[in-house]
Amino acid sequence: MSRGGLSQLADRIVVVTGAASGIGSATALAFAREGSALALCDVDAERLEQTAATARTAGAARVFSEVVDVGQAPAMERFAARVMTEVGVPDVLVNNAGVALMGGFLHTSLEDWKWITDTNLWGVVHGCHFFLPAMVRRGRGGHVVNVASAAGFLNSEALCAYGTTKYAVVGLSEALRDELDAHGIGVSVVCPGFVNTPIVKSMRVRGEREPDAVRERVAAWYRKRNFAPEDVARAVLDAVRRDRPFVPVAPEAWGLYALKRVMPQQLPRLLRRFGGRFGPERPR
Repeated sequence: MSRGGLSQLADRIVVVTGAASGIGSATALAFAREGSALALCDVDAERLEQTAATARTAGAARVFSEVVDVGQAPAMERFAARVMTEVGVPDVLVNNAGVALMGGFLHTSLEDWKWITDTNLWGVVHGCHFFLPAMVRRGRGGHVVNVASAAGFLNSEALCAYGTTKYAVVGLSEALRDELDAHGIGVSVVCPGFVNTPIVKSMRVRGEREPDAVRERVAAWYRKRNFAPEDVARAVLDAVRRDRPFVPVAPEAWGLYALKRVMPQQLPRLLRRFGGRFGPERPR
C-alpha cells in the first residue's frame, strides 16, 4: 500500500498525548478546527479538561479524554482499549507527551534517568505499541507523529538525558517509517526548537547551585523568544498532510540541523557559548 499523506482531516480519529498544554493542546485544537475526532490524554486533569472543552467548541467531531501517564504500560493499554471502543481505531497518532531535565551525566541520578525515559521514550513506545497494530490490521493507512526536539540531532552536556531520549525518538521514528511503509502508514518526527510552553516550569535542574534561578532564567528566555506552540501545531498538520519524514520547526531547529552537517566539530563550542547566557554556576 502506498502512502501520500492525509489531505482530508475532517472526521479522522486523532490521538494526542500530553494534550493538556503547550504543543499537545495546540495540536489538539488545530485538529479540532479541521473537524477531526479527538482522543486526548495527559496527567494534568484540570488542563486536559480545558483543552477538551475548547476542542468541542472549536469544531471537533467528537472529543474523548482521559487522565493517563504515558510512561505506565497498563495505563496506556487501558487508554488505547477505551479509545478504540468508544471512538475507533486512530487515523493519526501524535506521541507528544514529554518532560525536561537540564544537567550533565555526572549530575544525573538513575532515578532522573528513569523519570525522563519513562515519559519521553517509553511514552512513545507505549503509544506505538498499543495503537499501531490496530491501525495496521484495519488496512486503511494513517500517520504517526512523534514529537522529539532539536536536541534529537545535536545533544549537549546541559541536556544529556533529555537529548538522549530525543535521539532515541528520532531513531525509532526512522525505523518505524521504514517498517510501516508497506502498510501505508506515514511517520514524521517533529523537532520544534525553543518553544514557549510550560515544560520549563517542571524541568528538573541538576548540577547547579541555584536550580530555581537557572530554571527561571531559562523560562524568561523562552518567554522573550516567544515561539508559539501553535506554530508547531501547524507543522504537525502539514507533516500529516504531506507525509514529511523529518520536521524541524523553529529557525534554530533548522539552523542546528544544517550546521551539524557543515560544521559538526565547531558546533559543540557554539552550544556551550549559548548555554552560558543562562548563567550556570557549577558546583566545584
